[in-house]
Amino acid sequence: MSYRISLQPGDHSFDAADGQTVLEAAHDAGLLLPHSCRDGACGACKGRIVQGSVDYGKYSAGALSAADQAEGYALFCCAKPLSDLVLEARNVTRAGDIPVRKLPSRVQKLQRLADDVMLLDLKLPASETFRFKAGQYIDILLADGQRRSFSIANAPHDASHIELHVRRIDGGRFTSHVFEGMKEKDILRIEGPLGSFWLREDSQRPIVMVAGGTGFAPIKSIVEHAVETGLQRPVTLYWGSRDRAGLYLDELARGWESRLPNLRYIPVLSDEKPGDAWDGRRGLVHQAVLDDFADLSGHEVYACGAPAMIDAARASFHTERGLPEGAFFADAFTFASPAN
Repeated sequence: MSYRISLQPGDHSFDAADGQTVLEAAHDAGLLLPHSCRDGACGACKGRIVQGSVDYGKYSAGALSAADQAEGYALFCCAKPLSDLVLEARNVTRAGDIPVRKLPSRVQKLQRLADDVMLLDLKLPASETFRFKAGQYIDILLADGQRRSFSIANAPHDASHIELHVRRIDGGRFTSHVFEGMKEKDILRIEGPLGSFWLREDSQRPIVMVAGGTGFAPIKSIVEHAVETGLQRPVTLYWGSRDRAGLYLDELARGWESRLPNLRYIPVLSDEKPGDAWDGRRGLVHQAVLDDFADLSGHEVYACGAPAMIDAARASFHTERGLPEGAFFADAFTFASPAN
């Protein structure tokens, strides 16, 4: 059985097979709906059901509240049609705008940035052109068919390689291999670019960026793209970590203030160690934003990190600081089960 899905505004229509999510069916039809985590955690794919019914699937309550559901909203990465659907989905693009491709890549550098963070630099074939938007991610395709998603940390103008920041996960099969078994010149297959977390360059709003841990990776891509293009909009970047070691490229971020004059960088530690000798901001990173901004109604926010941080930032920025619903762009990092 299949179901017909129509999107508003526009004239996009496509079929979904029984058991397919709306996002998967759109992708198969060559359409890119806004999305990021594909796990019901970030809320980037939220849209309204105009007509029809869905199985909402598993998702984070912070990404889709009961009030959202009551107003007809669903997360398209989780929702599976139970009937033909008419959906409201904005910023729909055709996959061909920037093609999603599967390519081989060669490990050309492994650099330990912190005890639990590895820079993995992949060289792409010289004969291939890989295009992406700053902030997007790739999937690494494992031999058994599983995937691991990582944000691209370099900017699009430097696309002959892909820089990834891999955090080691206790019991994680792939991340353990990166830290213990992977070697330079190893070959990995990748697919990308993926996701709709990227800088909206047609806006003139001041920008607040919030990164938690290795959520710094796509923020780094966006900032380096901003430097390359001479972005004039004010940017305030908050990077939160438990301890000082977690700010694994702190000096690089501090250097951006001289390269992008409108950028202000604010690192925040939530659980500093005695030896950190920290004299900077303390507490939760989203709270630092609340402390600094009484009104976000004229801003855009780009947030990347753990789902709990994304949920807290989204809720407080909207309800306490007046951030418009369409001005919060997020990429929530979720991790594969250690058993997989």
